[in-house]
Amino acid sequence: MTVSTLPARAQQSAPAPMPGGALSLGRMSPQEAWQFCQGLAGTPLLPDVYRNNPASVLWAMEYGRALGLDVVTTITTIHVIKGKPTQSADLMLSRAREAGHKVRITSERDRCIVRIVRRDDPDDENVTEWTLDDAVTARLCELRDGRPYARDQKNQPTSWEKYPRAMLRARAIAECVRAACPEVLHGAIYTPEELGAVVDQEGNEVHVERVDAPVRQQTTVAQPPAPEHDSPPRDFLAEAQQASDAAAVRQVWEQAKAADAPRNYLDQLTAIGREKPGARNAQQPAETVVEAEAIEEEQEHAATLTAMYDAAAEIGLSRAEADEAFAVHYGHSVAEATVAELAEQRDDLLDAAESVL
Repeated sequence: MTVSTLPARAQQSAPAPMPGGALSLGRMSPQEAWQFCQGLAGTPLLPDVYRNNPASVLWAMEYGRALGLDVVTTITTIHVIKGKPTQSADLMLSRAREAGHKVRITSERDRCIVRIVRRDDPDDENVTEWTLDDAVTARLCELRDGRPYARDQKNQPTSWEKYPRAMLRARAIAECVRAACPEVLHGAIYTPEELGAVVDQEGNEVHVERVDAPVRQQTTVAQPPAPEHDSPPRDFLAEAQQASDAAAVRQVWEQAKAADAPRNYLDQLTAIGREKPGARNAQQPAETVVEAEAIEEEQEHAATLTAMYDAAAEIGLSRAEADEAFAVHYGHSVAEATVAELAEQRDDLLDAAESVL
């Protein structure tokens, strides 16, 4: 794209080009930069996040300038997701190689292996492998008849179902570059997809029209997920209200837990159980039959979370950084995590600490 193809308002002060014809924000005055971003934001060729949003275009261009990128490369490879800059996996790969690090990629249908040897430490090889099993563990897709299955809320196949090989490659590259040479990322350490954006085969963010509020693959709504047949979902709260005593509520609570009901939903069932006959006895004057198991689970959750934080500290991560890493990997916060997820993250962190040692 040349300056002459932009709207007239962007041509009021034509900025001087960089060698090779690439435009440089550093050569523009603040007024010229703003006029240029206004003109650029009006083109339908931009990614959705930048279209008709000159302020975001200006921010991205300034960030790209700090990385030494031209305007076109910046707009097509830098995305802002939830207020954080992200890079495409291909840009991460390019910057790692430009820094002199050796990168080798082995990509197959169900796995991708990335090896990086640092320029300044040729004896140390960093290896990252991403498989379809890893994608299933991260709740990015399911496996049905050995093939990935992932649908959006309109029941349309996502990139993990359509382009699993490309998605595994992007995940493996991003993770290996972060581990081997994070200095080339300049703070943009995640790809758009890792922060929850919908992406295409090249890893670029795409706009998806939603019919309702966004829904994660692991549900966080109050009601447990509906069964596949046509019968309506169970209303565990109504069943608990109709139960004759606390023991009956306990059975409802256990069934809701088995259906993966979220913690706040189980807490509502616990509160109902407290009001039922049989909720108190001489041995447990302050607890209900339902509440006892809920308290035990809460204590186990807290203990496992503390163990995860301790493991994170061993590799120099703060609690906030550990929380962010967990949310990126599992798609929800530690407050919504299961004990099994926290234990798995703790074990992964301990393995990372051992490899560092």
